[in-house]
Amino acid sequence: AAAKLAMTLPINSGMASFAAAARALKPVDGTRWKAATAAARAEYLDNIAPGPLPGAVNMGEVIAWLNKRLPDDAIVTNGAGNYAAFLHRFFQYRGFKTQLAPTSGAMGYGVPAAVAAKIAAPDRMVVSLAGDGCFLMNGQEFATAVQHGANVVITVVDNGMYGTIRMHQEREYPTRVHGTELKNPDFAAYARAFGGHGETVEKTEDYAAAFERAVTAAKPAIIHVKTDPEALTSRITLSQLREQSLAKQK
Repeated sequence: AAAKLAMTLPINSGMASFAAAARALKPVDGTRWKAATAAARAEYLDNIAPGPLPGAVNMGEVIAWLNKRLPDDAIVTNGAGNYAAFLHRFFQYRGFKTQLAPTSGAMGYGVPAAVAAKIAAPDRMVVSLAGDGCFLMNGQEFATAVQHGANVVITVVDNGMYGTIRMHQEREYPTRVHGTELKNPDFAAYARAFGGHGETVEKTEDYAAAFERAVTAAKPAIIHVKTDPEALTSRITLSQLREQSLAKQK
């Protein structure tokens, strides 16, 4: 804004005189800037293209599908964990007030945030992504969704462990795994026990149909997605991280 020019650039004349002088300057050659932005754009598009991952479910491809499927005003919520990195890497938010996520790294945020969002904006689609450990922090709020008719669709990404803590264990103390494995319930049955809709997905290609059924069920829904713990992040597998860490210790 013109009012802020003097905050960064010293101006010793009136704005009219300054503008006239600026018009007299030679046009800037934008070739270098154009090339740099084109390269950055290409790098970005390459980054949001899902690559291969271990296991029968590729969460990168699941999120890429959601990116195309959800309406522009859909509200997407998540908690904290490695699973959320798939969302942040492969999903493109298209406007303000479409993302609800913890800035503090707090687990368990996504489910209650989704319920609250649906109650506040009942005409908008609300989708939540939760890790298995993250969901179990506040999963009981699914009862609130059923009680108040907040028809959210929650995808529980179940890799049977606290993935972020396991990542730090493998990075700092490879092979020393402690307290990160989880014994999980059947999350689809959990949803049905509350009176909601529940499905289990074990293959990438089955997710889309399960999501559509969850939407048309007209009740709160949980899609229990079982993933391979080897798919630790969107960029490195558990075994690769362990091998790197062991190599550094030699």
